[in-house]
Amino acid sequence: MLDIAEELHRWVEQGRDFAVATVVAVGGSAPRQPGAALAVDADGTAIGSVSGGCVEGAVYELCQQALEDGEPVLERFGYSDDDAFAVGLTCGGIIDILVTPVRAGDPVREVITAGLAAAARGEAAALARVVSGPAELLGRALLVRAEGGYEGGFGAHPELDRTVAAEAGAFLDAGRTGTLEIGEQGSRCGAPLTILIESSVPAPRMIVFGAIDFASALVRVGKFLGYHVTVCDARPVFATRTRFPEADEIVVEWPHKYLERTPVDARTVLCVLTHDAKFDIPLLQLALRLPVAYVGAMGSRRTHLDRNERLREVGVTELELARLRSPIGLDLGARTPEETALSIGAEIVANRRGGSGVSLTGAHTPIHHDVTSSPPAGRIGSVA
Repeated sequence: MLDIAEELHRWVEQGRDFAVATVVAVGGSAPRQPGAALAVDADGTAIGSVSGGCVEGAVYELCQQALEDGEPVLERFGYSDDDAFAVGLTCGGIIDILVTPVRAGDPVREVITAGLAAAARGEAAALARVVSGPAELLGRALLVRAEGGYEGGFGAHPELDRTVAAEAGAFLDAGRTGTLEIGEQGSRCGAPLTILIESSVPAPRMIVFGAIDFASALVRVGKFLGYHVTVCDARPVFATRTRFPEADEIVVEWPHKYLERTPVDARTVLCVLTHDAKFDIPLLQLALRLPVAYVGAMGSRRTHLDRNERLREVGVTELELARLRSPIGLDLGARTPEETALSIGAEIVANRRGGSGVSLTGAHTPIHHDVTSSPPAGRIGSVA
């Protein structure tokens, strides 16, 4: 649900009643992951998606029904072998969807509103909701913020709220969205509950070093993928807002000096496009020792071999060198800046999702890889 927080927050500010359908579990080749949502307001306006089109019509009707009767519902959709045109996922997957009414006076509205406001502001927060268990608890919500503490609760057992808040805090620290199995009393005791925890975290960072034409195209790809994009170059004549109007930040500084002082995390991607030893070597020496998601460097194969030797000379180990994606990008036969940027973006996605980069045609590998990863670009983290 937090993946459409900005739109839903506007609905809340406008006083609209709505129902939101959220993917809580998937199986097989389901197109969307836990946290994906479709919302419908009292006028019938819909935003978001839970399946890429397979079951949207049926979920839309469930939302309208929830708005009328005020009752949350958990529904499973899957492929029907008997009738390919029945409501289901023709791709063969299964998804469980929780539909929650969010109307004026509904108990969960205040908590959900607070979660939507936090996500819309780009703040870190985790929203936990009961998706299966005793009927009276279905849809109940609890919000955890990055600074600690929680709002709302499930109203079943005090220990349940405390335990879920602690678990949601751990999910938030990792930027994850997924489910938690727990007893009604906050342990293994009581009726079993399934809790969906959605994490909203600031957009991951892409730092592009080298203010060249290829960087301009990569900035656009990075923004399209949902990254907060910074361009860094020591040359003020190249690192300008005119050349990079879509970048979130433009920094004129020696690349390694900037990397020393700027915050990075396990979702950060570093793209080194300078292919100039005086910039590359001190920058990569530092970058390959940081806990970031991806480090790629542009250059020919000859440049790559020369750069590796220079890095070894300054003490970079073979294990550290193995982290370097160089020459940067997947083999798409790219020539133009835009094509090259696409190949770099594709490699970043494959690295994050565990993809092989080979053509799906004729392959026997899964389309959706079952890996636990850092969140995709944007606000919502996921267990893919």
